[in-house]
Amino acid sequence: MQRRELIQSAATTSALSVFGAALPFASSFAQDRFAKYRGSTVVMSIPAHPHYDAMLKLLPEFTKETGIKVEVDKLAVPRMKDKQLLEMAKAQGDYDLICYVVMWKGEYVKKGLIRELEPFFKNASLADPAYDMKDIVPGYLENMGLVGGPKGYLAGPGAKLYGLPYGAETSILAYRRDIFAEHNLKAPETYAQMQALLPILKQKAGIGAMTSRGQAGHQCVHAWLLHLNPLGGKVFDANWKPVFNSPQGIQALKFLKEISDTGPAGIPSYGQGEMMTAFLQGQASMYLDATVIFGPVNDPARSKIAGKVSYVAHPKGVRYSSQSGGLGLAIPKNAKNADASFLLMQWLTSKAQDVAVCKLGGGPTRNSTMVNADLVRQYPEYITLKEQLKYSDPDWRPIIPEWDEINVQALGVAVSEALTGKKTAEEALNGMIPKVTDIMKRGGYLKS
Repeated sequence: MQRRELIQSAATTSALSVFGAALPFASSFAQDRFAKYRGSTVVMSIPAHPHYDAMLKLLPEFTKETGIKVEVDKLAVPRMKDKQLLEMAKAQGDYDLICYVVMWKGEYVKKGLIRELEPFFKNASLADPAYDMKDIVPGYLENMGLVGGPKGYLAGPGAKLYGLPYGAETSILAYRRDIFAEHNLKAPETYAQMQALLPILKQKAGIGAMTSRGQAGHQCVHAWLLHLNPLGGKVFDANWKPVFNSPQGIQALKFLKEISDTGPAGIPSYGQGEMMTAFLQGQASMYLDATVIFGPVNDPARSKIAGKVSYVAHPKGVRYSSQSGGLGLAIPKNAKNADASFLLMQWLTSKAQDVAVCKLGGGPTRNSTMVNADLVRQYPEYITLKEQLKYSDPDWRPIIPEWDEINVQALGVAVSEALTGKKTAEEALNGMIPKVTDIMKRGGYLKS
């Protein structure tokens, strides 16, 4: 290995009825479910990411409590996927537990690379009856973990649980409270207000108005989707016909271009890390992206703006809608120590450890964590987060097995061409319709 470290709406109610009821927990509880696995080692694939940086600090306690050792292979996200695919294609790979990005789940299941979790939760010798699946944010559980339901990735008939959210997130608007107060500005509640602020902040504050991702591939598509959904657009219609070149799609891309033009220099090359760093280093007045920002804002090693940031909901376009995505945990089909890796997964996503990882700068996965009094004092933004999650859309992007190809090789090219000025928004999006149509025909979604 390159590097190892030893160490609620109607839809929500419906989703819970589907996968909550499908995962009955064992009624009996083994006195020591870890005894059989003491001395074993779980090898875990994780990304370089703030949530998993916080998680690393918890692993010694897991080993102390259970006797199970944990080795970590930590890689950048693109390299992480390449390595996972390589390892999971073997008869027996190196990994017992993997972190995956939400848009990989359908591909991994289609290729038969990860295990369904219901058998583990039904195993009386492994399952913790105090785990409380229903306490996990329903939208996170649906978005990160379910495969096989409506559209292939939503809650409903046929949906099965293949992963658990860990590092899941939604989008939120962070802004420099001090700058807004100095210039007598109000945080935007709508897209019209947010757009009007861009030139004002650029001129008055003397720094970028808003930071954003813009790097070709997944990163710039993520940024475009942040605006496409609130503005009423979708990638496909109900029959899987590409409609991302709709007026709403073009409007979202033009708005992203305006953000790039008024933001910190370099947005067309920014990934998530660079986008976040620009805000943390005082180079932008606003941040509209993942809630992973909560921990780093207050980290003196990374942030120059601690104590100067406030949060409001993702502004409204024609509707309220925010990102649903992030990271989850799954067990490879070829894992050598699958039961021990389930015990680690269950431990990390338990109530107690969800609180513990958040105290260290990670993100909450459970409803009970977001109302924990100590954490709300540490992160008052949890109050806004709890409200924001009402609008987190599990269909924010189409998480079909073909999505990564569409995301990186088609839309990721088109959005980048518009941001760099090589093409207009209309030219860029219109030009990718044939390519995406071909991908959808090949996948069987559209007839030839």
